[in-house]
Amino acid sequence: MYVCICHAVTDTQIKNAVEDGCCSLREVSQCLSVGKTCGRCVPAAREVIHETLSELAIDIARVA
Repeated sequence: MYVCICHAVTDTQIKNAVEDGCCSLREVSQCLSVGKTCGRCVPAAREVIHETLSELAIDIARVA
């Protein structure tokens, strides 16, 4: 699903950026330009980032 219409960024792209090391909206924005134009995508982008970080934490806990 598209999260940022202005820059055609999908939730999958945001998830991939987080999995590749981006840990905040600022870092994802630097990588994908999310939230740099109209800003309407910021709440949805934050949610995707938070969910992905939570999933990664659960996966790490299972391994440990």
